[in-house]
Order: sequence, then structure tokens, then C-alpha cells
Amino acid sequence: MEYRQLGHSGLKVSKLVMGTLTLGGRAGFEQAGNIDATQARRMLDIALDHGVNLVDTANMYSMGLAEEVLGKALQGKRDEILLASKVRTPMGEGPNDGGASRYHIIRECENSLRRLNTDHLDLYQLHQWDGETPIEESLAALDHLVQSGKVRYVGTSNYNGWQMMKAMATAREHHLVRPISQQVYYTPESREAEYEILPVGRDQGLGTLIWSPLGEGLLSGQVRRDKQVSSDHRQGTDWPEPYVHDWERAYDIIDTLVEVGDGHGVSAARVALAWLNDRPGVTSLIVGARNEDHLKDNLASLELKLSEEEINRIEEVTRPVPIYPYWHRAMNGTDRPEPADEPFMEGFRKTMGL
Repeated sequence: MEYRQLGHSGLKVSKLVMGTLTLGGRAGFEQAGNIDATQARRMLDIALDHGVNLVDTANMYSMGLAEEVLGKALQGKRDEILLASKVRTPMGEGPNDGGASRYHIIRECENSLRRLNTDHLDLYQLHQWDGETPIEESLAALDHLVQSGKVRYVGTSNYNGWQMMKAMATAREHHLVRPISQQVYYTPESREAEYEILPVGRDQGLGTLIWSPLGEGLLSGQVRRDKQVSSDHRQGTDWPEPYVHDWERAYDIIDTLVEVGDGHGVSAARVALAWLNDRPGVTSLIVGARNEDHLKDNLASLELKLSEEEINRIEEVTRPVPIYPYWHRAMNGTDRPEPADEPFMEGFRKTMGL
């Protein structure tokens, strides 16, 4: 296992992270998985044996049940891993049961600690931007949790580029704890994070953790053109994610991943993970398997070495369109390139034939 520094912190995390969306299975999360504490402990042992040192969860997963299951599975192993959770999503019907207010953040942190049966979180992340709570208030609450010892580091999840910059600038201005990481959605099919989010991470020294790098099972190889998806697969249910704006393009991408995988005798999932893990700006991929076989297959992606031709083939078929101002910069801004997004600008220039 390779370990990478998480942003501008001294913390090192494994290239693959164990996700826990599949733990619990209630309150609408049944389609994602219903792993109990016994199975979760077995999967945790497998992950630890492969060198995984970070486990990621959230209070909203199965409305707290995922944290409870993880807390039981971690008994006797808490000191062997880094533990991350998130806050922001409504956890009840009350007017203050959601958001990033000081009230909600501190209360939900204490609830997460209780469910996880631990006295601290190594990484606590704002799960979404809150358009009503001043970011100063949210960051001050996180700063309080760090100062009190309940949280070691803080991060964000699903922020726009400008929101991330506003959070970083506010933290500096008010001398509050700065986020060290951002958690974002980024897959071979969905590379929109390259427009602003990955570049801001590279520029600001943020670690970038990728959630659902297989697109909620979309890129597992089981979703194919003109093929009925099994009802025991997440994409064979009415699970709402991911949003796919061009299904023909998505099927072309899946076909490519399957073909490359066939050449190595491995799954399309392994190919997708191997390709993503070496993309510019990526720190770690969060894998949330539904069973031990899936977890082992995901972990095996670390051993897959794609050729330069295969890497370029996947990059070409998955390349996002050069939206403004990127197409304009590709034409007129090459004399003074921006290091943070130059790796992505290269693809735009190829698309435009420049």
C-alpha cells in the first residue's frame, strides 16, 4: 500500500479508503447495502490486511445506523485506523436538525462520537455547502471541536471551487482551523471536477478524497448497453445516483473499461480504479463494497498496471468538453499556463485540435 500526504497536513492516508455507505441499510439506504457489524468487521480486517488506514462514514448513512454498525465493528481496532465522518444533512424534521450551524455541527459531532463509540474523529467534514449559515460560523464550530480534542482535522465534501476558496480564505482571515481535504465525486464517466474542484485542491494544498469512484456501481461492468441490470445491483433499483447526462457516452466508456479489463483478465471496476488513482490531484479513492468479494476486487486494483496506451485510451473516451473559459484559455492563454489546472487543459487542447 502506498500512503499519500493528506493536503497541507502531516497526516498520511492510504491510496484506497474504506467507505461505509453499505453498512446498516435503513431509511432509504437498503438498496446500497445492509452489512451488519459481524460482516463489517470481516471486511475491515481485509482492508487493514491490505494496508488501508482510513475509514470514512457519515451521520446520514442509514440515518446513524452505519455509524453504529461501524462502531461495533471497530471494537479493539479503533487505534489501528483513522476515522472520518461528516455533518450537514438533515437528521430529523426540526428546523435545526440540518445545516452547518454551530448548534447542528457540535450536536451531531457528539452524536457521531456516541454512535461510533470513540472519543474523537480524525477527520470531520462538512458534507455540503450551507447557503444560509455564514461560513465563519461553520468554521468557528469546527475550530471549537478541534480545540476541545473531539476532532483532529477538518475537511469539506461536495463544495464548488468558489465555495472551497471562500472557506479557505475565511479560515485564514479569522485564524480558524483550515480544511485539509475535500471529498468529491469523480469517475471516468463524470470528470466535471476537473473544471474547478481538482485545480483548487492542487492550488490550495488540499487532499482530495474521491467518493464512489465507480459511480455508485455504474462502472462495475454489470451495467451494459441493451442488458438488464440485476435487481440485486444498486443500479438495478430506483437508487437516484449518479446523474448521467449522456447514456450513450456512458455506455461507450463502460465498453472501453470492460475491453481494457478483458486484456488483463480483470474487472472493469479494477481498471476504473487503477486509472483514477493516478489522476492529477487525487489523494485517495473511497471504495464502498457490498460484500467481501467486491472489496477484494477493489483492493486488487492497486496491483493493476495500465500501459500508457491504455491510460490514454481511457482518457480520450472520457474527456470532458472544454466549457468556457477553458476553451478560450486553451486558445489564448498558453503563454502563461496555470500549474493547478494545466494537466486538464492539455486534454481540452487535444479535443480542440490545438
